[in-house]
Amino acid sequence: MSRRGFPKVVTANDLFEGDAVWLAPDGSWVRDIAGAEAAWDETRAEALLQVALAQPHRVVGPYLAEVSPDGGDSRPVHFREAFRTRGPSNYFHGKQAGE
Repeated sequence: MSRRGFPKVVTANDLFEGDAVWLAPDGSWVRDIAGAEAAWDETRAEALLQVALAQPHRVVGPYLAEVSPDGGDSRPVHFREAFRTRGPSNYFHGKQAGE
């Protein structure tokens, strides 16, 4: 039985602030995974990654990450990505301050 594929988003770290960011449909970077463009097609996913790789002045370490569409929003499939959506883990600041 083959594994069901998941769509992919491009994620990276903001070069100036260090936050985890995701590539939006308009080519900008957002700090909420729900705003990321999810690509079901491998060709589209690779094209999005190339857009990210062409922005070394803005982000560092872009890569593709699988997401599970949940009611129209993207949710990370893997723990690492879920962890990154919550922000820094060493103390409560940034995204965690509001929780």
